[in-house]
Amino acid sequence: MSTSEYRSVDAESDLPLGAAEIAALASQLYAASIRPGPDSPPQSAPVAPRGSVPDTTAATSAGQTAAGSADLYSAPVPLLGISDIYVPAPTSPEPEPPPQTVPVAPRGSVPDTTAAPSGAQAVGSVADPYLPPADFSAFEVPSAGIVPTVPGVLAGAPPSAPVAPRGSSGIGWLPDAPSIGDLGWSDTVPAAPAALNAPATGDEYRYHFLTSPVTGSDPVPQLTDDHEVFDVNAIREDFPILKETVNGKPLIWFDNAATTQKPQSVIDRISYFYAHENSNIHRAAHELAARATDAYEEARETVRRFIGAEKAEQNIFVRGTTEAINLVAYAWGGKHLGPGDEIVITHLEHHANIVPWQLLSQKTGAVLRVAPVDEAGNLLLSEFEDLLGPKTKLVAATQVSNALGTVTPVEKIVQLGHRYGARVLIDGAQSIPHLPIDVAELGVDFFVFSGHKIYGPTGIGVLYGSEEALAETPPWQGGGNMIADVTLERSLYQGLPNKFEAGTGNIADAVGLGESLRYVERVGIERIAAYEHALLDYATPRLADIPGVRLVGTADEKASVLSFVLAGHEPLEVGKALNAEGIAVRAGHHCAQPILRRYGLEATVRPSFAFYNTFEEIDVFLRAVRRIAEGGANVG
Repeated sequence: MSTSEYRSVDAESDLPLGAAEIAALASQLYAASIRPGPDSPPQSAPVAPRGSVPDTTAATSAGQTAAGSADLYSAPVPLLGISDIYVPAPTSPEPEPPPQTVPVAPRGSVPDTTAAPSGAQAVGSVADPYLPPADFSAFEVPSAGIVPTVPGVLAGAPPSAPVAPRGSSGIGWLPDAPSIGDLGWSDTVPAAPAALNAPATGDEYRYHFLTSPVTGSDPVPQLTDDHEVFDVNAIREDFPILKETVNGKPLIWFDNAATTQKPQSVIDRISYFYAHENSNIHRAAHELAARATDAYEEARETVRRFIGAEKAEQNIFVRGTTEAINLVAYAWGGKHLGPGDEIVITHLEHHANIVPWQLLSQKTGAVLRVAPVDEAGNLLLSEFEDLLGPKTKLVAATQVSNALGTVTPVEKIVQLGHRYGARVLIDGAQSIPHLPIDVAELGVDFFVFSGHKIYGPTGIGVLYGSEEALAETPPWQGGGNMIADVTLERSLYQGLPNKFEAGTGNIADAVGLGESLRYVERVGIERIAAYEHALLDYATPRLADIPGVRLVGTADEKASVLSFVLAGHEPLEVGKALNAEGIAVRAGHHCAQPILRRYGLEATVRPSFAFYNTFEEIDVFLRAVRRIAEGGANVG
């Protein structure tokens, strides 16, 4: 065998040493390298392992056994029932970051020739964007004649009670946390992570919406058993960027389908990580590595709870939805698809759920088939089923269209895909901030989403996979952290989730994602969905009534996304005119050219709402669109 060949070992007999010998050697090495801990009392009982360190209570694999072992860390990672062998490697080498091949995003209005644009960005002069607005009238609560009576939601009035200042609770991760100098050389862990990583039932963090009561003279909507009232003005206090001004006007952020804004708690959590926990994870015995590992894995557990996964290790941290889909296409698809096999998608898909399958089809000879939609943007389910058959190996569908807002019947999609023996991937990038998700109940094989779509950081996302689907998916990148043992002739891979997380991950932003999900949990995703639906119901008929407006996408079930075109005006012109009023919308093809071309369009204007938006903001937007339609705004 050439020394330049590298391969995954498929059987224990291929090893220079048996798996049992490797495990014993790894245990000895790790026992020798573990920190003696002179400042820690002797342990009479085993300490719970952190991160990817194997648990002695776990099942054994690769011919190893934990029975009778006196070494806390001697138990191996369970074998997942596939050809790769997984053994623990606490002393795996430090990874080298992979070279970045992603092109740098262009600035301003310069067109990007390396990738299809997601929409033109409006560029205008901003009058002192760092000062608070002088006029907050745009954020006043609409009068009783404007605000619809919606069970369980309320636009709310400004709180009259003072809001508790951040940091007043004495919690370490808040801005008044002790400095590094104040900590000295003690191994004492600040109390902060416990507060931020607390269950959703705790009140440790002073979220404004928890400390500010609903007040004001506006009529309170009738409450229902399902939803409580929340004060949107108190919610807004948790999002500092909403105090920005654009062109001298209060910022109205209606570009939530592109990215959402971040609550102060997420900003604080990331800052705390870098101030008190920053370290690489999993591979060191020192204190900061333990803190960072705990924070990272607690974020993974928060993801598990939020999406209803059975196990935390089924959730793989990636850069975002796009990388998650590419992982499945490259690794799972590359292994399981061949000439004549079929992949079924829908006409509603984002480019990220089209292009990877095209590339895979070109590589493997598989056939890509597309399910149609009707004039309103509803998925034609009977035609979708007609595409399925014995050659169907994968179904990939969005849960919410980013261009039209259509909510697809994912339960039926999963059921039909499985009926024909296919694996099913659901793109949850647009559904994760708007709808309750339960992947176990749904029975989906793969579910993907991005953190920045749900009030978290950019550059972090999640691939969830069923245990069966992940077991039959080989690693897609090689490097540190995903390796159990390496020689110059072969490699052994770790189990989940490390198998898919080569190199140093985006640790801080994973921790930030965990906090964003906890924030949404505290507000309540059902309450958010009800409020956003009320915003959509309020805006849709009023926008349609403006002369020259054509709504694009009027499906029976929608999330809070509107797409429209205005007669006589290019979408980019409308976007620029709205930007002059401080209103941020997306204008372009939204990386969904096939569905827009289904309606004979190359671009639309797309306002999209989140739970921090208000009915008054919608009124400001509607008045601006009407002025543009009537020629009262400079759109040249």
